[in-house]
Amino acid sequence: EIIQLVKKEKIKLAVLIDYPGFNLRIAKKLKALGLKIVYYISPQIWAWKKGRIKKIRKRIDKMLVVFPFERNIYEKGNVPVEYVGHGHPLVERIEKYNSLSKEELFSKLGLKEGKEILLVLPGSRKHEIEKLLPELTKTAEKLAAKFNMQIVIACADNLEESYLQSFVNNKLIKIVKGSTYDLLKHSKFGIIKSGTSTLEAAIFSLPFVVVYLTNKLTYALAKKVIQLDFIAMPNIIEGKEIVKEFIQNDVNAELISDYCEKLINDNVRMNEVVENLRSVKNKLGGSGASKNSAEIILKELHEV
Repeated sequence: EIIQLVKKEKIKLAVLIDYPGFNLRIAKKLKALGLKIVYYISPQIWAWKKGRIKKIRKRIDKMLVVFPFERNIYEKGNVPVEYVGHGHPLVERIEKYNSLSKEELFSKLGLKEGKEILLVLPGSRKHEIEKLLPELTKTAEKLAAKFNMQIVIACADNLEESYLQSFVNNKLIKIVKGSTYDLLKHSKFGIIKSGTSTLEAAIFSLPFVVVYLTNKLTYALAKKVIQLDFIAMPNIIEGKEIVKEFIQNDVNAELISDYCEKLINDNVRMNEVVENLRSVKNKLGGSGASKNSAEIILKELHEV
């Protein structure tokens, strides 16, 4: 359908955003039709073996990147690249978000005043939630009892609260959809599945731990091709483990709750985590990436 539309409307330029599995395939077809192609939000080629950069060199006219270290990779790979400046799109989105006050949030969600929130973000993929959520619930219950916190599980937009509820027997646990940014802002601590949410938590400077669990075969295959020391973006950006990662067999309620208990009890370490997360936010910068990208795209279009 996209190809037919491109031909019908005589489109001259395509902007591909993230999602390399689809976009690098469609780029080949669009390139064959003579389009100029700009790619915004780079595929994570820095995580994978570098073979993918050869495809990108053939199919992409301009790569727009949001992390400074990505520019060096593309320059070395002879791919035209521009770093669109300090200002990751997530920072822009969060800065534009009209947050509720803590009192407003507690009132809206019917939370107990005087009890801090322990936030659980189990992700948005059903097969991951099925594996993760029962163990994360046990972990959260241990920590909530120890520190007199109330547990809130943030439900992804693509899922229903009732689906998450099927894995949670404790009626005191709130499952909430549509308030994730407010929860990230006003929670005491987070248990977060690896993904975009870890960057969002970093931008809000919420102390948290990262969990990741997939089937053994997928993980074994990934280990062969991924060349990273960490899986969480805040750790990748900082080049060190600033938030603890619990992966595969380490996703265990006893193990995670024991670590979290020691961390929450240690004010010095908690403050260190917060400072490191602020450093991540500073590296991501303020607003600006979208506007800079739009100007570059417009310039590219005028040169078609």
